[in-house]
Amino acid sequence: MPDTEISKERALLVGLHIGKQSSVVWQMAFDELAGLVETAGAEVVSTIKQSRDVPEPATYIGKGKLQELTALVRELEANLVVFDSELSPAQVRNLEQILPCKVLDRTQVILDIFAGRAQTKEGKLQVELAQLSYLLPRLTGKGIELSRLGGGIGTRGPGETKLEADRRRIRDRISDLKRELREVRRHREVQRQQRKKRDIPVIALVGYTNAGKSSLLRAIVERVGSGSKDVAEGKNRLFDTLDPTARRTMLPDGRTAIFTDTVGFIQQLPHQLVDAFRATLEETVESDLLLHVVDASHPAYDVQMQTVYDVLDELGVKNKPIITVFNKIDIVSNKLLADDPQANHTVRLSAKTGEGIPGLIRLISEWSNRSAVTMQVLMPYNEGPFVARLHAECKIYHQEFLEEGILLKLDAKPEFVDRLTRYKVT
Repeated sequence: MPDTEISKERALLVGLHIGKQSSVVWQMAFDELAGLVETAGAEVVSTIKQSRDVPEPATYIGKGKLQELTALVRELEANLVVFDSELSPAQVRNLEQILPCKVLDRTQVILDIFAGRAQTKEGKLQVELAQLSYLLPRLTGKGIELSRLGGGIGTRGPGETKLEADRRRIRDRISDLKRELREVRRHREVQRQQRKKRDIPVIALVGYTNAGKSSLLRAIVERVGSGSKDVAEGKNRLFDTLDPTARRTMLPDGRTAIFTDTVGFIQQLPHQLVDAFRATLEETVESDLLLHVVDASHPAYDVQMQTVYDVLDELGVKNKPIITVFNKIDIVSNKLLADDPQANHTVRLSAKTGEGIPGLIRLISEWSNRSAVTMQVLMPYNEGPFVARLHAECKIYHQEFLEEGILLKLDAKPEFVDRLTRYKVT
C-alpha cells in the first residue's frame, strides 16, 4: 500500500536575545515558539540562538551566525526556518535570498494556527483581516499568488502593474472585512443591551493559552447541571479555542448567568491579531466579572499571569472584578500558592478532577447576588434620561406613573445605588 502520509516540515528555530531583555521571559517565549511550530504541524529539528544589543537591520541576526544557520539548514536538511520575532519586510527578503529554504517569523506561525482553527464566520473574517494586514507591507514584485484572497473586488486600471493591483485588491478586501466586522460588533452590542435589560451577568474566562479555560467552562456547566453542555472538550494544544464560546447556565441561587470563553493570550501576541480580534475581545470588555484562569503547573505561571494582566490593562478592563483561578492543582506538587494580589479572590481547583469547582461556583453565585441592590424609588419626571438608563441596564420589576413622579422597583447596579438613595421610598 502506498504511503499517503504527508511528511512534516523540518524546522530550525532562531532566537535572538536582545540587550537587557529578561532572560527568563525571553527563554519562555522561545520555548513557546517550539510549541507554536509543532502546533502548526512542523517538526523542530534544532535551534540556534544569539545575543545582541539590537537586531541586525538587514538580516535580524549577525553575519557569522547567519553563515552558521545556513550550514545547519543544509546539514539537517531543514526546509523551514522560523525566527522568534516579527521580521521586517526587508529582513524577510534578504533572508530568503540567502537561506536555501522557506523563512517564517513568529507572527506568521501564529496566523497560520489561527487560520486553521477559525470555525465561525466571525473568526474567519478576523483571521483574514489579520493575515492581509500582515501581508500588505510585505508585498514585493515576486508575483505572489492572491487568488485565494477572493475575487470580485474590481478590475485593474489601465497601465496598472500586478504589484499595484495586488496592493489595491488587498486594501479593498481589508475595507470590506472591517465593514463586516463592524456589523458583527453592532449585533453583539444589541445582544449585550438585551442581557443588561434582563439583568443577566456575563462572566468572561480569560487567561494564557492552554491554561484550561475550555475545560473549566465545561466543568462548570456540568457541575451546575443546567444550560447548554455542548462545550468542546479541552485539549492540550495552543489556541484550542479561537472563536468565542458563550454558555447560559443557572447558578445555585436561581439566577441566570452567561459564561464566555475567549481566545488565550500569549507572549508577543501580534498586534494585527489584537486589532483584528477587537470584536471578540469586546466580550471581555463588556463582561461583569473576569475569571482569570492560570495553569498553576507551569514553571513560569507568574510570567504568564503578568502577560494576561498587561493585555487586560491595554483593553482597559483591569479594574473589573477578577477571580483568579489556579487550575491543574491536581498535578502541582506545592499547593500552597499565594493569593493573587491583583485579584478580588483566588481559587485553587482542578477542572479535570472537579476539585474546588463547587467552591468557585458558590463564590460566583455570592458575587452575582452582591452585584445588584433591590430598591423602590420615586423618580422625579426631570430625571427622564436617567430612568431610561435604568431601564436599559437594570432589572425593573414594577413601574407606575404617579402625580409626584415615577415609582420604580428594581435591582440597581452598584454604580447607581448612591444616586438612587436620595429617591428611595419604603
